[in-house]
Amino acid sequence: MTPAYDALRAGLEALAKLGILPNAVFLQFVANAILAALVIGPLLGVLGTMVVVKRMAFFSQAIGNAALTGVSIGVLIGESNTSPYISMFSFCIMFGLVLRYTQTRTSLTSDVLIGVFLSISLAVGASLLLFVSARMNTHVLENIMFGSILTVNYADLNILLAVALVTVLLGAPAYNGMLLASFSPSLAEVRGTWVRTLEYGFVLLITIVTVACVKIVGAILVEALLIVPAAAARNISRSLAGFVGWSVLFSTSACLIGIVAPMQYNIPVPSGGAIILVAAAFFLVTAVLRNSLGLYRGARVSG
Repeated sequence: MTPAYDALRAGLEALAKLGILPNAVFLQFVANAILAALVIGPLLGVLGTMVVVKRMAFFSQAIGNAALTGVSIGVLIGESNTSPYISMFSFCIMFGLVLRYTQTRTSLTSDVLIGVFLSISLAVGASLLLFVSARMNTHVLENIMFGSILTVNYADLNILLAVALVTVLLGAPAYNGMLLASFSPSLAEVRGTWVRTLEYGFVLLITIVTVACVKIVGAILVEALLIVPAAAARNISRSLAGFVGWSVLFSTSACLIGIVAPMQYNIPVPSGGAIILVAAAFFLVTAVLRNSLGLYRGARVSG
């Protein structure tokens, strides 16, 4: 994939020479971050619409924090402490599927059950850290929570692209069914939709995407990009297509502006924080538009 990445970087540099992009893209780490943003933005923007509709915001946070436990397990069994993808994916997928299975077997509300699983996961992770702290670089743990999109390398991009491809191949054909099951499970069942299977499928997709992005941008930023752009889009959307389109636009724009603006204008804000602040600005603007303009006051997405 290296020649392909080099070709894309050359394209970005050509746009910079024409004055379309800032000169910061001549730096390799900035170009890598932009390439990652062009994948993460649309991916989290689309999935965010489902997360908001399904009211699963707390779930993505739980998966992000479960990655910390996955890293600890990986180091304990001898996996690389800088790229512990196998342990992170394995533990988080198991965490997500067991959580979903338990949801279908209890009368507890989702937020209560997710809180229980999150507490257990964090307790296990904190306990394992006592055993592996001598072998682990503490910066890895910081990256899991807070991340840094400016440190993305080609290996991270390969993982991200592979997960994005799997998500598109599995999620695109089932998207309408997932959405219908979110708005009206009973209607979806009447129409022959495999509601329970799609629920597990969505949990699996959101888990692998969250884990792939956690290593790159951190658990906090992943949660923010799944929720804030989609929430902003819902403020002004009157159709499903508009909802998804605005969410992708807000998410991708927040990533690109958050990466470039601090360097271009010497703003002393880290890229992760800048991305969240830009997304929050989109939300505030759309909230004001919804409450001040009659065009958006009754905006509502329904199935």
